[in-house]
Amino acid sequence: MAFLQTIRSLFSPSSASRPVMEVITPASPETDYQFAPLTSDSIKELVHLNQRCFTNGDHYSKHTFNYLLTEPRTLSYQVRTDDGELAAFAFVMVNRENGAAHLTTIGVAPEHRRRGLAAQMLEHLERNLVAKGIYTIMLEVRVGNHGAQELYRRAGYSIVQRIAKYYSNGEDGYLMVKSLA
Repeated sequence: MAFLQTIRSLFSPSSASRPVMEVITPASPETDYQFAPLTSDSIKELVHLNQRCFTNGDHYSKHTFNYLLTEPRTLSYQVRTDDGELAAFAFVMVNRENGAAHLTTIGVAPEHRRRGLAAQMLEHLERNLVAKGIYTIMLEVRVGNHGAQELYRRAGYSIVQRIAKYYSNGEDGYLMVKSLA
């Protein structure tokens, strides 16, 4: 539990204001995507996309992303369209001592949702973790986020604990875990 509390304290929500409600136009069905490591060169795009993905106020600040991008224990990935648009991202912190990783955040741009990008991103990062000798991954998800819970269940994650008042608005979270062995 100390590991979870440490993670939680590092990633308190940004105080940035909520974005104005936007009209979402789905991306072209012919859009091709490429997966790559995420670098600090993309920080401005990342902060903007994160705010669009997490409109409930639990988005990370620029400071948090700078920390994650420079922390040696963090792996970060991006998905870009052929024209270079940032479509998705994920961050996972690795604890080599116990062979486990913690998915801290994963986001898909609203116009690129319902294309399997989050599931593909999970598969991509899990393959990279196994290649590094990491065989357990955990994450937290809101009790009310049924869509994300279903994504994780389909990917093989199991709920192992309910965490009271985990989120900044007081909502409970579920701790979900998956063995990659």
